Amino acid sequence: MQTKCFDHELLAKKMKKLESHPVYQSVSDLGALKCFMETHVVAVWDFMSLLKALQMRLTCVSVPWTPSFPSKQMARLINEIVTGEESDLDLNGRPCDHFSLYLQAMREVGADTSKMTDMISDLEKDANKTDLETVLKIVKNYLDGAELEFVSYHLNLAFNGKAHEIAASFFYGREKVIPLMFEPITNVLKESNLHCPGMIYYLDRHIELDGDEHSVMAKNCLELLCSHDEDKWRESSLVASKSLELRHKIWDSAQDRIVRTK
Repeated sequence: MQTKCFDHELLAKKMKKLESHPVYQSVSDLGALKCFMETHVVAVWDFMSLLKALQMRLTCVSVPWTPSFPSKQMARLINEIVTGEESDLDLNGRPCDHFSLYLQAMREVGADTSKMTDMISDLEKDANKTDLETVLKIVKNYLDGAELEFVSYHLNLAFNGKAHEIAASFFYGREKVIPLMFEPITNVLKESNLHCPGMIYYLDRHIELDGDEHSVMAKNCLELLCSHDEDKWRESSLVASKSLELRHKIWDSAQDRIVRTK
């Protein structure tokens, strides 16, 4: 959907910049891959908070259930994405969420998962984890720099953003751009003959799902939410742009870390 308040040209430039980031070519050895995964895992984790925030706003997830959510069409789109992300199949055909799948891939190559698992353990133990201030306090014990900035922005969006803003970040900052980023990484891993079947499966699965299914659903959801409301498209454009900028910072951080370990 074309609208004068949505800066398609700017977002296209930012996505093109992400598509050619040098970090993809850097993951040609095991040490570099570990650095990349230990940085990227935060984006794998907070992805689900954006998705669950959309599910909370666009479907009924409370008891007693009522049918008074905004649109049955949007509910179907979001619930289908949740099914694919939260209960996909792993390499052995067992149900597995994509974050757990990523942690398995990290362990397979010897990457350190403790930062994320310890942080999640602290979040699970805290009775106030539905309060953003409490969540960010815990997150700051484990993350800093570009990783903290990335996660803090998207958690704040998940807690406090409007549905169309969350949908804009989810589509432009995740589903639409993921195949563009993951394809070159997959190519390098395969060409380098690195033994990382779990990571390759994770990347291939997202290229397949996000390229062929989830990106289309996420786009439809955003268009339904914004419709012909120029203010919503303007707000969505700003959020999408910010999410793409923060993703670039994550890749810069991963690249810097790889260079420092050489």
